[in-house]
Amino acid sequence: MSDAAISVENLSKSYLIGHQARQRESYTALRDVIAREVRNFARKGLDFMGGKEIVQGDEVEQFWALRDISFEVKRGEVLGIIGRNGAGKSTLLKILSRITEPDSGRAVVRGRVASLLEVGTGFHPELTGRENIFLNGAILGMTKVEIRKKFDEIVDFAEVERFLDTPVKRYSSGMYVRLAFAVAAHLEPEILIIDEVLAVGDASFQKKSLGKMQSVAVNENRTVLFVSHSLQAVQSLCDRAILLNSGTVEAQGASRTVVGQYLRHAQSPGGEKVWPEDASPGNDAVSLLAIRIIGEGGQTSRSVDTDKDFFVELEFKARRLDTSLCVGFDLANSDGVTVLRSYQTDSREADWPVVRVGSNRWRCKIPRGLLNGGTYLLNPRISIHNVAWIVHEDAILDFRVNLRHGISPLWSSISEENRPGLMAPVFDWSSH
Repeated sequence: MSDAAISVENLSKSYLIGHQARQRESYTALRDVIAREVRNFARKGLDFMGGKEIVQGDEVEQFWALRDISFEVKRGEVLGIIGRNGAGKSTLLKILSRITEPDSGRAVVRGRVASLLEVGTGFHPELTGRENIFLNGAILGMTKVEIRKKFDEIVDFAEVERFLDTPVKRYSSGMYVRLAFAVAAHLEPEILIIDEVLAVGDASFQKKSLGKMQSVAVNENRTVLFVSHSLQAVQSLCDRAILLNSGTVEAQGASRTVVGQYLRHAQSPGGEKVWPEDASPGNDAVSLLAIRIIGEGGQTSRSVDTDKDFFVELEFKARRLDTSLCVGFDLANSDGVTVLRSYQTDSREADWPVVRVGSNRWRCKIPRGLLNGGTYLLNPRISIHNVAWIVHEDAILDFRVNLRHGISPLWSSISEENRPGLMAPVFDWSSH
């Protein structure tokens, strides 16, 4: 019997995307409009007769979400899957969960699968939390006796005892995720597939969920597929990872190595990222227009020195005044470990700028000697009511800190990355 819980061989999946034809002329004759509509009608008719998907639009493009990917996941292994938005991560999980079929290739899954791909997956909104626990257990092929044995553990883990007999359509997104994850993790599937949905939960639940997944893999020898943009979580939870890029496997191996390759690809020239207003990350209340590293002389730079102050600059547009608007950022090192974070607090401390309707440009001073030499990642975060965070992977900006002081001859032959510590302050020493 094969030791692989999941075997993926030459897997491909494509979708048809419709586009409206661009009007190259300001004036279009009626005969051209009629001819175009006749062509569209004929194409859709042929697709219908052939059993193909009917796609709206004047032009149809074939988009490959996955193309000829292969890998294996052993029993008891925790595999991380990372990549940019649109890389094919969710499509892959849907194929493995038997939600959609591939165009070619095959995916062999050996064991009972529990999937948590989006908020409320597998839940019936009209049923109560209690009823949905039994429903999901039945879907996984468990008996009532088996479900009852795990029932109390599920309820305790999800922390929804007060709302157990309330229809889940009245649950908040956080309650949905807590109960859905608790059901998926405790009903003893042989393979657990988790998408980015854990980001909906609060910090304490995320930590508890990561611990549970680790326990499931190590103590119960079950297989876990974990998709996340949290590189720190991937490195701490997964021994191995796969990097997807444009539907293909770009790298696979030790999680730290794969995360490092992903971060190198995310590097941005010039020390800034700027978005046009109509394509900026955000929502109807606020959008991110630019992020920058400002070095010596007020110039944008991708490289700063430890013996000089520098600034993190966030430029955003507020479309309305909202007292719950929170602006800030995370700084992480090249391993994805968060080094520091600075967020606007609800207390509206005096040293925070005032949000104005329209464009805002804020700067945060990072004092000299705070960071050790190495590569760092700036991840801006903007939220309303502490939800709907703008956490966009394309908004991650990398920059370099050059170590310019504090190195004794002992360290002269050692690279900056191997010098221990996250900070490099200058201390005063004296002899007494």
